[in-house]
Amino acid sequence: MNQPWHATVTLETLRSILEAAVEIRQVVSRRTGLSPVELAALEQLSHGPVGPAALARRLDVTGAAATGIVDRLSRRGHLDRVADATDRRRTQLHITDSAQEEVQRHLRPMFAGLARLDAELGADERAAVERYLEGVLACLEDVIEAPEED
Repeated sequence: MNQPWHATVTLETLRSILEAAVEIRQVVSRRTGLSPVELAALEQLSHGPVGPAALARRLDVTGAAATGIVDRLSRRGHLDRVADATDRRRTQLHITDSAQEEVQRHLRPMFAGLARLDAELGADERAAVERYLEGVLACLEDVIEAPEED
């Protein structure tokens, strides 16, 4: 594969991190007995309640597929359907504490290790890492937001 950059140790490490991020989702999915899309739904709901249509858009699935995902997660006690406070015709989806705990239980060692690494950074190091990671995020978002080619 031709690379448009010189493969530095930093870029190779970043590639490994991105690959590990995909793998960790698969591992947590398997360990929790959730499909990858169900796990992605819980990740979305961990940021706050949303309606079923918004969840479908965020997951890039059809409304019917989102309904199936919501039904399965609801049956497992991982989310609650709550009437919207401003429009009783609408439903908001809320992740349950037990669902958050189940997923967090598998990720806690990773988060603890990352917190330790972060605590070891001095102010100058943190500023450099933040600048780099913000740049990485911007590069990823460029691809995500680019119009699809025919």
